[in-house]
Amino acid sequence: MSSGTESGVGGDSGSVEARLGTVVQRYQAAVDDFDRELARLMGVNETDLRCLEILLSVQEATPRELSRQLGLTTGSVTTMLDRLEKLAYLTRTPHPDDRRKTLIRVTPEAAQRAFGLMGPFLDEAGRAVRERYTPDQLELFIDYLTFARDLQHRHVERLRELPAPRPTRTGGRQSQGPRGGGAG
Repeated sequence: MSSGTESGVGGDSGSVEARLGTVVQRYQAAVDDFDRELARLMGVNETDLRCLEILLSVQEATPRELSRQLGLTTGSVTTMLDRLEKLAYLTRTPHPDDRRKTLIRVTPEAAQRAFGLMGPFLDEAGRAVRERYTPDQLELFIDYLTFARDLQHRHVERLRELPAPRPTRTGGRQSQGPRGGGAG
């Protein structure tokens, strides 16, 4: 959520902490925009996309693990997995050691589609970062981003423990589709 404060970015006014906060908010908004467009092109909502991102990073997970990471009920996860399986984006197989559990994996076709859409960005970002920053500077970024992520996770957990003022929706935000309200 943006504070609406734009002063200080790129200028001399404002503390470094305030300027950093504004820049981080803008970065987060850009990531959200990219994810929204990626979800639109994959034909899924943003929570479904986050599930696919998790599975692409860990190779496989159980529905319970996905439920915990996404902050969804197991029933909501089952509904989401049904949608993604219908799109041929994932498979469910029995766990080799515990037949009561199911393992969820992204299909090779879904991985190829996702990486085909993300690849140009990842390639350009990797190249541009290597050209612009030294390894020591990148270590500092890694430290900052790890610290910021851990702080964010602590507060996600804090917020999850608070009661919602009304029943929550399940399945995540729906992709808005192309800008201007077109149907794509």
